[in-house]
Amino acid sequence: MYRLYPAPAQAERLRRWGHTCRAVWNLALEQRIYVLQQRGRCLRADEQCRYLTQARHDLDWIGELPSQTPQQILRRLDRAYDNFWNADHPARFPRYKKRSARLSIPLPGQAVRVRPINRKWAFVRIPKLGEVKFRLSRALGGDVQNATVTTDASGRWSISFAVRTRSPAPLANTLPPVGVDFGVKQAAYCSDEAQPRLMPPTLTAGERRRLEGLERRKARQVRHAHTHRGGRHSIRLQKTLREIARIKARQARRRLDFTHKLTTDLAKNHGLVGIEDLRVKSMTASAGRGSRKAGLNRGILDNTPGERRRQLAYKCPRYGSVLVAVVPAGTSQTCGRCGHRDPLSRTDRDSFRCVKCGHGDDADHNAATVTLHRALRMADDAVCRRALR
Repeated sequence: MYRLYPAPAQAERLRRWGHTCRAVWNLALEQRIYVLQQRGRCLRADEQCRYLTQARHDLDWIGELPSQTPQQILRRLDRAYDNFWNADHPARFPRYKKRSARLSIPLPGQAVRVRPINRKWAFVRIPKLGEVKFRLSRALGGDVQNATVTTDASGRWSISFAVRTRSPAPLANTLPPVGVDFGVKQAAYCSDEAQPRLMPPTLTAGERRRLEGLERRKARQVRHAHTHRGGRHSIRLQKTLREIARIKARQARRRLDFTHKLTTDLAKNHGLVGIEDLRVKSMTASAGRGSRKAGLNRGILDNTPGERRRQLAYKCPRYGSVLVAVVPAGTSQTCGRCGHRDPLSRTDRDSFRCVKCGHGDDADHNAATVTLHRALRMADDAVCRRALR
């Protein structure tokens, strides 16, 4: 993903396009649901494109989009349905996009042209918009297949490219295996390391104080809006919300940067990476406001275990390593040396001492060791199954 720097007029037009893309998605989804309920059949992108052609002539706000963009939206809706019907995919039924959702404008590869300026900057030519400058933070590395222009909560524009590379298949990674325990107090504990890996603070002390002050100001302004303005947001309240969004977007970028560095290191320097097959949605089920469970949920989500697994799933094959997700049940109660499982082995939150063999260790490091043993057994079983075929 590359930082995009559109001119003010270009940014305003991109913003209109983003809301139009959201409306096209919602209309196409509503049409599919209606046809399924009334006629018992499923619409696909090929059929909806015929209606789209007429809509572009009748509705100026749809006709303003580049001609290929609505077609890309319909194809993405097809992919969302295919993922929902796939029993092995965790995707849910496609949902409507809210106005507050992140704006996204898809474009096919043949519609964009990239023109480098120097080692650090380049122009991308977008239909009906012209050339837009972006930061060339790294080389594209292949032929552009499609591009997507997005914006975050703080209003920063970015563009991402899907490229086709011609790199050969990587060699098998022969480095030692590792088991990883993703925690709450620490980012990760690796079975081959004596100390946990900690995520640096995502906000400085000054930014944290600034955010707390903005949250208090927001509460006062929202209360005033409901009391005196019928719930309508004032210009000052909108400015406060933008400032909060800007700080939280910066926090999210720092968290994602650490996650990329962590997963790249694990995939690159280990031949096998064993992790727990966590059900994050169930682990972070809703709790009462202000309860201890709500604080635990925030701690789990702040460490992004689902995003780490997603990144490892595509980075491990890239570096020739293997990702194995093991059953997480009992990893915190099982001894990493003798394999005996007993709840009494957890002497407290941070310590583990086996009641059978007396092995003592940090609880999270012991869980990482158990995860590694289970991952190695699963990998051996998979090899044996392939040999018997």
